Amino acid sequence: MKNVTLMSIIALLSMTSCKAQSNEEAAIRETIAAYTKAGDINDAAKLATYLDEHYRIVMNQLFGSTEISVMPKNVYLEKIRTKEYGGDNRKIDIISMILNGNTASAQVIFTGSKMTFASILTLARDASGAWKILSDMPVIR
Repeated sequence: MKNVTLMSIIALLSMTSCKAQSNEEAAIRETIAAYTKAGDINDAAKLATYLDEHYRIVMNQLFGSTEISVMPKNVYLEKIRTKEYGGDNRKIDIISMILNGNTASAQVIFTGSKMTFASILTLARDASGAWKILSDMPVIR
């Protein structure tokens, strides 16, 4: 009887944990979709709401460079605002996701008419519980 009770408790805790993880994954997917949509329509103000204050794009040897360059949030938002970046209708494929407490990473493929790129997004959950994009590490395909 004790074994059945113990197994029932373990099963209940596992289901609760899986549901919580599933809810977090859904929230992360929503954040990634909203982040993408805001960039696609060049809405820098809306886009800023999905970015952590420390957001940056880390580009390793992109566009023919041999260097790693880092673009801070304010520069990225200005490029969206001036339509140098964005203005596409990208399809999002989330290949994998790893949750680690209040942080997460997602491997994502963005397919648009202008460009297709794979990216690793790092996210952080803020004090209010909202997921924010912390970094984007794209590779153009």
